[in-house]
Amino acid sequence: MRRRTPWRANLATRLVVGFAIVIALGGLTAFLVAEAVGPSTFDAHLARAGLSPTSAAVVHAREAFAAASGRSLLLGLAAAAVASLAVSVFVARRIGRSLKVLSEAASRVARGEGVAVDLALNGGQEFDDLAEDFNRMARQLAQAEETRRRLTSDVAHELRTPVATLSAYLEGVEDGVRPLDASTLQVLQAATTRLARLASDLAEVMSADDGSTHLRPQDVSARALAEAAIAAAAPAFDAKSVGLGRETDRDVRFRGDPERLGQVLGNLLENALRHTQPGGAVTISWNRSLQSVSISVIDTGEGIDDEHLVRVFDRFYRVDSARDRVHGGSGIGLAIVRGIVQAHGGRVEATSAGRGHGATFTVTLPLR
Repeated sequence: MRRRTPWRANLATRLVVGFAIVIALGGLTAFLVAEAVGPSTFDAHLARAGLSPTSAAVVHAREAFAAASGRSLLLGLAAAAVASLAVSVFVARRIGRSLKVLSEAASRVARGEGVAVDLALNGGQEFDDLAEDFNRMARQLAQAEETRRRLTSDVAHELRTPVATLSAYLEGVEDGVRPLDASTLQVLQAATTRLARLASDLAEVMSADDGSTHLRPQDVSARALAEAAIAAAAPAFDAKSVGLGRETDRDVRFRGDPERLGQVLGNLLENALRHTQPGGAVTISWNRSLQSVSISVIDTGEGIDDEHLVRVFDRFYRVDSARDRVHGGSGIGLAIVRGIVQAHGGRVEATSAGRGHGATFTVTLPLR
């Protein structure tokens, strides 16, 4: 809890007091300089005029000069002080209001009540920049909070099914309702495998998010990478009657971690298979430019609408939650892809002409 000191003035008051001290010091300095310089300068001019400094007229003129200059200086300094204080109060109150608005908005965000706040400060360019940065931070906090809620919900859902399966089957075995035969063991093994995979995927995506993905870069062949990924995924594609192949014959070599990049292609092929109906096809192609190499996984599957393209790489994001859960995806595979690709200094993007027109996932990596 924030502790307040009762005797401490707010910033606006301290600014006004500071301005007043500066004005007072400035006035005192001006008065002292005028007292030190004015009379000697006046006497020097009278001497150049040939007047005697002890004559009655000169003495009277000196006294008149001192009185007039002193009164004029005091009145001028008083008027300047009043005007300066008025401007100081205006500026201090404006800054104080802006900071109070900022403080209240920050307090709401800290309490979780104002993550969607749209802050506006009227204090100049610096305050405008501060408001823009604050609003950007608030939006990011809102997104993070939404991601946290979705992650909690999705993890709970992903855990619920295999845990319920294990509980039901073990209870059935314990009660003697279900025998502990090969079929039961197969179901139990599938449930534990799903739990283990979810735990592994969560650890992998967290590693990718915090930038701790460890890479072992070496010379990589795009063709060898694609052929290895095709060979590993072929049984699953054959079982679903989905074609799998490559479009490119020429090879491209670049620097990267072949194990991690193999994981990238494996996840992309798994995602493509999940969303491609029997009789469809998935192909891998690659191309080289002056400074990068692009590897694409192209499917003839369900396709993706435009509003979902920018979010398909978010953790646990699903274009169709119910359908994707039936397909068996955890919603983490594409997030892992993005993390590994970014660790290589590259980028990944998804394109699609819409529902029913397939999708293309393209990984772009620097040659060096």
